Amino acid sequence: MDLQRFNHELFEFLKFSTSPFHAVQYLSTLFLKSGFTKLEEKDRWQTTPGKGYFCVRDDGSLLVFKLSGTKQENDCWRMLAAHTDSPSLQIKPQPVTTSNTFTQLGVEVYGGPILSTWFDRDLSIAGRVSLLDQENNIHSRTIDFKQPLAIIPNLAIHLNREVNDKYSIKRQKHLLPLLCQTEDDDYSFHDTLLQQVQEEHDDLKGIKLLGFDLFCYDTQAPSITGLHGDFISASRLDNLVSCFIGTKSMLEETSGNCLLLCSNHEEIGSSTVAGAQGNFLTTVLERLEADASKRMRMLSNSSLISMDNAHGLHPNFPEKHDPQHLPLLNKGPVIKYNANQRYASTSKSAALFKVLCDASGTPVQEFVMHNDLRCGSTIGPIAATSLGIQTVDVGIPSLAMHSIRETTGVKDPYMLFKAISRFLTCTNLPGAGA
Repeated sequence: MDLQRFNHELFEFLKFSTSPFHAVQYLSTLFLKSGFTKLEEKDRWQTTPGKGYFCVRDDGSLLVFKLSGTKQENDCWRMLAAHTDSPSLQIKPQPVTTSNTFTQLGVEVYGGPILSTWFDRDLSIAGRVSLLDQENNIHSRTIDFKQPLAIIPNLAIHLNREVNDKYSIKRQKHLLPLLCQTEDDDYSFHDTLLQQVQEEHDDLKGIKLLGFDLFCYDTQAPSITGLHGDFISASRLDNLVSCFIGTKSMLEETSGNCLLLCSNHEEIGSSTVAGAQGNFLTTVLERLEADASKRMRMLSNSSLISMDNAHGLHPNFPEKHDPQHLPLLNKGPVIKYNANQRYASTSKSAALFKVLCDASGTPVQEFVMHNDLRCGSTIGPIAATSLGIQTVDVGIPSLAMHSIRETTGVKDPYMLFKAISRFLTCTNLPGAGA
């Protein structure tokens, strides 16, 4: 697969994946089309060596695995991890407020978005709804309005002269998307959702809306920008890019036992039924190898690459970076380090990734946080702690992380894909779990 085709397919994924539920739906379809079998956690599993399988938890987390065709004494797992969620504005259960003919929606802040970037954007709504049919069966369905529905207008500078110098956003008051204008107070958001459900899911009749997990999102499509087409600009690059890279790598010919976890709720700490601190991954591994002693031997011989975007050097703010660690766009994937293990990388776990990059002809960069700034984290340390597995945290360099629209290099996703593909395909994995 070449760079142009890879980015085209990445853009199609980004456009569809307007919520974690849509991302999992899209990726599940890719795996089904490629011959993977979907498993349900509530069922008994019968797996076959050499085959691929996947299961979904709570609609927003996906776990995919391919089993080796032969069992060996030194069996191991080659694992990948990423997350499906991005910072956003989540619609409240009873969201509608009406004042002075304006109907607005109440929202909660999900994760840590750059709130100022959500103003004056064409917003739509997507996510999951829970429904009750006439036979008293509960259904979960995704919906996506796709067209612009709402906007959060800025206050004119004439009424806020300090906006360019200092301005505090009050979340309860200032983050109310403007939905429509009405002359009465009888607008029903509930009816709007039911109408959208009927348009997207006409197989369901006589349904009752029980609840929803809906998010606002920017309707602007991903684009390649820059004078020479140097950059990718898009929403939700953090961390859908990594989910896509992991999926495309799993869909190629692989060697040994391979696994990909795309987990929800990373942006809010992962302590949920579908998050990385839940038991999704550990219970699947227990089902695949019931013998605890052998499972632990396999894990001790295994490696995990946790993929989540890295902070690229911002040309306007070079002082925010450690001067010896300046990741650049289009110069290769980034290994992320932190002395307090906010990232799981060590010299030992990073060595494998460096070898993979060298073998795939991919340059590699390194990042540590400026000492005067607080370091973020990701699911790498969570997986390393729960599994006792050698883990390295890597990612593509990006700008404006957690903005409604983020930027990376046009070559960066493809370069990480080449290194990850090497991880899953090489017959003799160097130093795995050593």
